[in-house]
Amino acid sequence: MAADRAECGPLAAHLATLGGALDRYLRFDHADAMQDPGSWRHALGRPLPDVGVGIATVLAELGQVVIPNGSQIPKPGCTSFITTGATTVGALATLAGSVAAPQRIGMTAFNFLEELSLQWLTELFELPGDFKGLYSSGGSTANLVALGAARQSAFERVGCDPARDGIRQRCTIYASAASHHTIRRAAAVLGLGRAALVTIASDGMGRMRSDALQRQLEADAGGERVRVAVVGNAGTTGAGAIDPLREIGELAREHGVWFHVDGAYGLPGVLDPRVRPLYDGLALADSVVVDPHKWLGAPVGIGATFVRDRSLLQRAFTQEAADYLEGACSSEGVAHSMDSLGIPYADFGVELSAPSRGAVVWALVREIGRDGLRERICRHNTMARRVAERAARHPRLEVVQPPTLSISCFRYVHADGGDLNELNRRIHRALVHRGHNVPSTTVIDGVLAIRPCFIGARTTMEHAEALVDEVVDTGDRLLAEGRATRPGEALTTD
Repeated sequence: MAADRAECGPLAAHLATLGGALDRYLRFDHADAMQDPGSWRHALGRPLPDVGVGIATVLAELGQVVIPNGSQIPKPGCTSFITTGATTVGALATLAGSVAAPQRIGMTAFNFLEELSLQWLTELFELPGDFKGLYSSGGSTANLVALGAARQSAFERVGCDPARDGIRQRCTIYASAASHHTIRRAAAVLGLGRAALVTIASDGMGRMRSDALQRQLEADAGGERVRVAVVGNAGTTGAGAIDPLREIGELAREHGVWFHVDGAYGLPGVLDPRVRPLYDGLALADSVVVDPHKWLGAPVGIGATFVRDRSLLQRAFTQEAADYLEGACSSEGVAHSMDSLGIPYADFGVELSAPSRGAVVWALVREIGRDGLRERICRHNTMARRVAERAARHPRLEVVQPPTLSISCFRYVHADGGDLNELNRRIHRALVHRGHNVPSTTVIDGVLAIRPCFIGARTTMEHAEALVDEVVDTGDRLLAEGRATRPGEALTTD
């Protein structure tokens, strides 16, 4: 029988070819993909091949056409999203896992690192010692898993197993308007319904008001609804605000409601001594999430959920044993890596097939340690503060919201009237199209703010300074060109 047509042999030479193309990409001196989209679309948009071209041609097309027309996100000046380009060791560990352990199951070194790295994260972020974790594809799934545990706990208290029997009562989840929108989606997927989310008022910094939460919990006490969870934020995605975790946690405990902390972005901020006191009360949480593919520099696709009682996850998400899988393992000890599946992570969440994410997190932490991660967090938080300081001092800039973590919200202003939101929207689009400094925007109390989030390992203070300079220069240019000439008149051209 003929061998498979796919190359399955030595990797070294092919990795050298691919590595060269990726190194060229990481110089970030190529044009944006949409500067000449016709060329790469024409080169790639071929009919389905009947006969393959071979690995050498595929690698050449990857290096010459695909990689140079990739994303702007890994660029040091791209501060739009709370994801970034992976560090070198994160990318390499991901590749190692995809080759040597394509599934997290089995008694292998990769499976061992799954649990060890989760333990390291609990220590790194000062979570309670009894917390156990689970990796998933990111914050959306991590929050879903955590709220699945909360649902299981809440219904078990009223004598029901929701995973087995379904939900028979209406439910409530309490969260602020600044909570990530995936909380609402998780409520929908878990059968609680999007309408189960009750929005609690926030203060001027976007933090949940504990007095408003208290009034709502007291009003709902003794009602027919099952109160599933209170969601606190340890770093909102819009502005990086941290809710008063101790006050919220104590209220949740007093009312017997699960306390979930969404730290997908901001949990690593606890490493910065300047903001560490804001995390007081984290130990009251029943569940916490964090995304290593954000501030830790992992490739996108790694989130983590931690719960105080992991058996709740197993009752909430177990798929039950299958003859071909668990049934094919040994019941007489482990003498081979495939005698056991190892820790049954597949029964703790929604994924059966899953990559070996723990080895990636292990590699990231092992490479630079707690001190290296602390330096990164502090550097990025300092950069956000520097942007705010410059905005506060500059006559044509304004701080929209003071930074807490590594997000800074500011805008360009002028005394000639006109629509400042539209002006700043034009400034932002000009920055994006120029491609040197690429922040995002957000809206705070009706004010559109330019919103850089400093999170990438490659991003330095030089990029923060350059962003402020470019915002000022771009705003000045737009005004000089007469694009905001009369009060109340929106800008009409780019």
